[in-house]
Amino acid sequence: MIELFTAATPNGHKVSIALEELGLPYELRVLDLGKLEQKEPWFLAINPNGRIPAIIDHDADDFAVFESGAILIYLAEKTGRLLPADAKGRSRVLQWLMFQMGGIGPMMGQANVFFRYLPEKIPVAIDRYQGETRRLFGVLDGQLKDHEYLAGDFSIADIANWAWVRTHRWSGVEVDDFPHLQRWIAAIRARPAVQRGILRPPSNVDARNDPDTARKFSEEALKMVETGKR
Repeated sequence: MIELFTAATPNGHKVSIALEELGLPYELRVLDLGKLEQKEPWFLAINPNGRIPAIIDHDADDFAVFESGAILIYLAEKTGRLLPADAKGRSRVLQWLMFQMGGIGPMMGQANVFFRYLPEKIPVAIDRYQGETRRLFGVLDGQLKDHEYLAGDFSIADIANWAWVRTHRWSGVEVDDFPHLQRWIAAIRARPAVQRGILRPPSNVDARNDPDTARKFSEEALKMVETGKR
């Protein structure tokens, strides 16, 4: 049994989607980030960095894994799925996984901070992170022009990137100019396991279109930004 410590964020949903796709039994432990449960000593013993997600594999001597990319690789290797075994195929998937970890996630995360959370708007920062997000979307669109998925068959690379890209409106970035990216977003969203994964826990990305919901979410996020506890 896998124990998943998570919250309704893109990084959290990467792992719940992967678990659903792989058909692995797991127990959901949802942390209240606003109350900083992720910084409590019991959780720091699992993830010293105090961030979600993290897992404990109780079928492997209670082995703990933190960092969403590392968790995806661990689960793929555990099951022999969503990550090719041959060196070149594996490398292709890991390249696009690292693209998300080092680019899509950080740039969209910073766009969220400056576009949504900070009460004082800093145009140069907003333009910087939204612009870089658009550039990275263009890279994805170019790859997807001639490929159904990012690295051959559907893989952990698609899961990782999709979990972030699907939230593009919250970052203030549209995908109207990226037809291949739009096709890929819709195709992955249609997968039953993906639909289950974004409900573990329920995603509020669409609910944030409601002004009151968006305001409350932004206020909670700002608290974490201000305390350096994100």
